[in-house]
Amino acid sequence: MITQTLPIDLYYWPTPNGWKITIMLEELGVPYAVNYINIGRGEQFEPSFLAISPNNRMPAIIDPEGPDGAPISVFESGAILQYLGRKFDRFYPAGERARVEVDEWLFWQVGGLGPMAGQAHHFRQYAPEQVAYAIDRYTRECNRLYGVMNRRLADREFLAGDYSIADMACIGWVKPHKNQGQDLGDFPHLERWFETMLARPAVARGCAVGIEFRKNLAGDKDAQKVLFGQTAR
Repeated sequence: MITQTLPIDLYYWPTPNGWKITIMLEELGVPYAVNYINIGRGEQFEPSFLAISPNNRMPAIIDPEGPDGAPISVFESGAILQYLGRKFDRFYPAGERARVEVDEWLFWQVGGLGPMAGQAHHFRQYAPEQVAYAIDRYTRECNRLYGVMNRRLADREFLAGDYSIADMACIGWVKPHKNQGQDLGDFPHLERWFETMLARPAVARGCAVGIEFRKNLAGDKDAQKVLFGQTAR
């Protein structure tokens, strides 16, 4: 078993993507130091942060005890989960068949649930005008994706059988289901999984990190300009 001596630096804001990593670190029980990146105030564009996260998105980490003992920085939440899972040999199986199964659901979240739920949040809460087509489009797609999870969980406790980084990746995006126009009562297997996940102490602790900074940005026009008005420049 690998012992982490120095804390892992986590660059974070309390969002569904940030929660993935705090949950994983809490489950691992390794030391970590939180560096808050206020995405509503543009701190993600600071040169020091861009040096480790060129997509100007959090989360990112710097592990001072990386491969061969040298520090390593990792950006993108899915890549961070995989890195930590490999390093500590937990929540990410070593066997190829089992690992593929976890990867399938991890990338399903990264490429599907997260982006679609994010668009549902945007058009249902933040868009300056109500675009009926967009609201209906993304609300329905979230509903479809919830159905996919519900069917998957009908005969297993967790998405890839055993509890894994795939579950950690998804829980933060199901947590605000009401903002996506979804009723978990329509998805009994997903609802059971949801309650099981929130009952895990490490999940509760991970989702509580920085909760005092979390707020609804619906009325914060300055933050919306930073978050939703970005271009290549």
